[in-house]
Amino acid sequence: MSMRPVGLPEIPEQTVVVARAAFPKGSLPIRVRDRLAEVFVDEPFTEAFGVRGAPGLSPGVLSLVTVLQFAEDLTDRQAAAMAVRAIDWKYALGAELTDTGFDASVLCRFRARLADNGMERVVFDRLLEHCKEAGLVAAGGKQRTDSTHVISAVRDLNRLELAGESVRAALEALAVAAPAWLAGHINVTEFAERYGPRVDGWRMPPSRTKRDRLAQVFGQDALALCRAAWADDAPAWIREIEAVGLLRQVLVQTYIVRTDARGRQVIKKRDADDGVPPGQLRLASPYDSDARWAAKGDDLFWMGYKIHLTENCTTRVGADADAGTGAMPNLITDVHTTDATVPDVKVTAPIQRKLAEHGVKPGEHYLDSGYPSADLITKALKQGIRMVTPVLLDHSAQARAAEGFAKNAFTIDWKTRQVRCPAGKTSSHWNPVKQHGKDAIVITFNVLTCRDCPLQKQCTTSKAGRRMLTLRPEELHENLARARAEQKTDTWKNKYALRAGVEGTINQALDITGIRRARYRGLPKVRLQHAFSATALNVIRLDAHWTTGPLDRPRTSRLERLSYRLSA
Repeated sequence: MSMRPVGLPEIPEQTVVVARAAFPKGSLPIRVRDRLAEVFVDEPFTEAFGVRGAPGLSPGVLSLVTVLQFAEDLTDRQAAAMAVRAIDWKYALGAELTDTGFDASVLCRFRARLADNGMERVVFDRLLEHCKEAGLVAAGGKQRTDSTHVISAVRDLNRLELAGESVRAALEALAVAAPAWLAGHINVTEFAERYGPRVDGWRMPPSRTKRDRLAQVFGQDALALCRAAWADDAPAWIREIEAVGLLRQVLVQTYIVRTDARGRQVIKKRDADDGVPPGQLRLASPYDSDARWAAKGDDLFWMGYKIHLTENCTTRVGADADAGTGAMPNLITDVHTTDATVPDVKVTAPIQRKLAEHGVKPGEHYLDSGYPSADLITKALKQGIRMVTPVLLDHSAQARAAEGFAKNAFTIDWKTRQVRCPAGKTSSHWNPVKQHGKDAIVITFNVLTCRDCPLQKQCTTSKAGRRMLTLRPEELHENLARARAEQKTDTWKNKYALRAGVEGTINQALDITGIRRARYRGLPKVRLQHAFSATALNVIRLDAHWTTGPLDRPRTSRLERLSYRLSA
């Protein structure tokens, strides 16, 4: 397939006449075409398409179709049908009224091409750049970020189901890619009977003994298949089949191969004492190698991914020729998708770096308590970003019990490298160390000093009878202490209330685009889904900004509207 960069085609005159007559007040697709046509061009996609071969459909047109598809939460078939029968869609795409559209599979291939070439965010970034040039978003304002879970597009599997289904997935792939080779290494009839239907917990034997035996059979079959694939005489490309590689990973994480007393190799399912790989490495499905199990609190447990949405929340007052109101739309400025095991604190710096790269670095960044750390707060301040976020409080036994002396009861002299306790005694040791790869300082008081202190029981319960403190370097410690003090004030609490608005954005994304359920398999395609979902939300918000008057703002009661009219 080749591409000739032409952008969105001119709208045929007859299509314009019919669309204007059918939608005298306009519609979202019509307004998107009229106001945002420059966003949906072909040039950014040039590297993903060749210059030779039969010409394909315009990627600019397909990207516009995809945005409208997500804005209306449509399947590929429904989106392809809308491109044929919806007049306003024909207007947006610049199609003749008699145009028969395209096959739905074109959208799937288009997404795959974008994902394979790392172009998931092209349309989102171009729309953000357009909004920045229009003055709708800018650097230095207020932005807020929050995350939510995303359920993968594959079914949940327990360990036994995963073991059997991984063998089945590898057999299905080999039956297509290397049928002759497969028939020469397994009993096809026996394996077809065992792995023909999908491995399902409902079909498992009820007896624990029989389930253990079945797990043994799954392991033996997986081991035999892997040994055949990695044999010296096996074609090298057999091992490059994704399902075969995943089978090997599942085999390692689920089973142990040992030698018994007779010198025979036996395979045994791992138990709690044998250990399992960490969550970020442990496969959860043979059909989605990026999906992971994760938990949040005591109630939420899911397999899949996590999405972080960032939006601007700065309201400016002034003339707005387009909307006739000083209220600016809250637009999504960044969308960040990870696997489910990545904690929020690990994405704070990448999100802020991405915002800076696109010229929309916030002056104040509102986040919940999962995102900050002393290092991140300090680094962000140096970059001109003030993080408005509750930081974790002192977790020492004294602070948790609200009795005795927490860290803030000690006076630190950074110049002399000494700490004075509430009883007036000074520390005996100041030891810079590395803890979890970060700089820290361990403060120790002399045993004899603490043993004779009348406040010892209020200060420490250690067996050694002396108090120890762990501090961060001076700048980090002071920033953390300042943040902890600020978040206890009413002024800070009233200011932090602004962060709650991002919950509504996540709810809107869930209602309109179904963002909590992955449509596709694999992290690249899920990232593409989320980038187009965020683009669709921005288009919807821009459309509301263009068409909503000051008396028609969302969540305005009729009584308030009457008051506005009377006051005018």
